[in-house]
Amino acid sequence: MAVPPAYSLVATDLDGTLLRGDDTLSDRSLAALARVTRAGARHLVVTGRPAPRVRPLLDTLGGTGLAVCGQGAQLYDAGTDRLLWSVTLDRELAETALGKIEAEVGQAYAAVDQDGVRGLTLIEPGYLMPHPTLPAVRVERRDDLWCAPISKVLLRHPSLSDDELATTARLVVGSLATVTMSGPGTVELQPCGITKATGLALAAEHLRLAPERAVAFGDMPNDIPMFDWAAHGVAMAGAHPELKAVADEITLSNEDDGVAVVLERLFPDGVRQ
Repeated sequence: MAVPPAYSLVATDLDGTLLRGDDTLSDRSLAALARVTRAGARHLVVTGRPAPRVRPLLDTLGGTGLAVCGQGAQLYDAGTDRLLWSVTLDRELAETALGKIEAEVGQAYAAVDQDGVRGLTLIEPGYLMPHPTLPAVRVERRDDLWCAPISKVLLRHPSLSDDELATTARLVVGSLATVTMSGPGTVELQPCGITKATGLALAAEHLRLAPERAVAFGDMPNDIPMFDWAAHGVAMAGAHPELKAVADEITLSNEDDGVAVVLERLFPDGVRQ
């Protein structure tokens, strides 16, 4: 009789984790995720990307199920192309938070992800997209960022490091928003109390899966709440030190198929749920 796998839920971040630097998935990673499916477990993408920027990747994965998007602010059903759940960031609070941050650090540059499955990423003059492959629409002035409901604000500073910007933002923003750091050049403001863990917990409840049988993979501080929620957290070799400090295990880099290496161990062929 086949021994069931230890985990019934695999949660993976995308950028810097499952995806290679060119935004592609390796054949080895795809094969490892197929092992997860054959074992009867579920794979959930848990990403800071908004739903419209995740759909093409889910097509590559053959996914028709759920994905946690927008740092946990969106629960997206790929099969029906709709949001089962979403939380928006109040635009007046976002403007206030941004003003408080700039009062401390000087001019920063901002972008927003609009809510909805057709939402756009808008960037103000001076903002450079950290992922140049992701589509964005440049607006003429900052006020244009607030023209429709948003799920989050993305910030960059011309001289401060991401860690310095995030630290200052947390000190001055308070309860106006949750501050996260999700990748190089990516400090974000999202609805207060919303994290990857809140979105992942909602998805797991929908699927009737428990954190005690969940393994999570990530590379940045925004993945810490997800690691706290899951039974086992795996950080990538190039992960931020804050995430490595709370990880249960450190694997190889995303370029070296670090996720696949662990999944091949946890889900050997022939194991069934």
